[in-house]
Amino acid sequence: MDTRHEWLDAPTSAFRRWQETEATGADSRRFAPRSAKQHAAMFARFMRHLQHHGVTVASFGDEHLGSFLADVSRRSAPGTTTGLRYIKLVDRMSRHLIELGIRSSNPAAGLVLATTWPDSEPAPVFLDVDADRRLQLHVQPRATDAPLQVRDRAVVALLLGSGITAAEFRTLTMAQVLVSAPRPHVDVEECGIRPGRRIPLPEYADVALQAWLRAAVDRSGVHLFPSPRGPGALQPVALWTIVRTALDAIGVRLPDMSPRVLRNTYARRLLLGGRSNEEVSRMLGLASHRTAVRLRATIQSRSVPT
Repeated sequence: MDTRHEWLDAPTSAFRRWQETEATGADSRRFAPRSAKQHAAMFARFMRHLQHHGVTVASFGDEHLGSFLADVSRRSAPGTTTGLRYIKLVDRMSRHLIELGIRSSNPAAGLVLATTWPDSEPAPVFLDVDADRRLQLHVQPRATDAPLQVRDRAVVALLLGSGITAAEFRTLTMAQVLVSAPRPHVDVEECGIRPGRRIPLPEYADVALQAWLRAAVDRSGVHLFPSPRGPGALQPVALWTIVRTALDAIGVRLPDMSPRVLRNTYARRLLLGGRSNEEVSRMLGLASHRTAVRLRATIQSRSVPT
């Protein structure tokens, strides 16, 4: 089951997996196991409310969140922060679902502005220019690589060189990637509210993908990176592990070690290269310039393009 379908068909499992692999707080750090367990219990309570009203994580609106918070307020002791914690949880989740293309709006956004949410827009996490270059070198195939090493280098190279989301990555087929050509590229299909687009691939990604396609044992499947455990694409936990291992290999330790770091690095590299906010947002498949604006704010005048 892919990520988008899991959120719709098994939301509690999807939420738990998200907490374990990617979710971070206002300081961009992973939640402690105890906090993650508490969040899972809170989410289960929220889901019971949504199911009672016949809506899903993709379709609930302001009225559903409002009635839920009203019920929480009635059942909570005066002066407690339970309602605020639920607003934070729903806000984080909604922003994540927008990133996946499952939702187009965040019902908690207005409530967040009216609360004392600390650092509601944490600074984006990305690789600096030197670390970006080191990772580009790291993903180049070696003659001594085992098939899984070839795959892992290609996975990281594609994410770093295209800026696609983890959800888009898992839908890719072999037919969507053109390598060893004058203009290597990846064609990303429409994913929820995110439009389809063609993304040029840099040389380092092209070389790594060529090596993977030569080494792939099973060419009968449609997925570019099939799961070794059965039909379907590479699972989210495996994808996160591959990215984290690559970052560890080049000596990088960041608050966020997920594929999002590579997406931010790709977008920031485009900005450093002179692309406009509109161009970068279009390459990311985003209607809003918000991500580009936040990344541009991290660029110092002395930065140089990569």
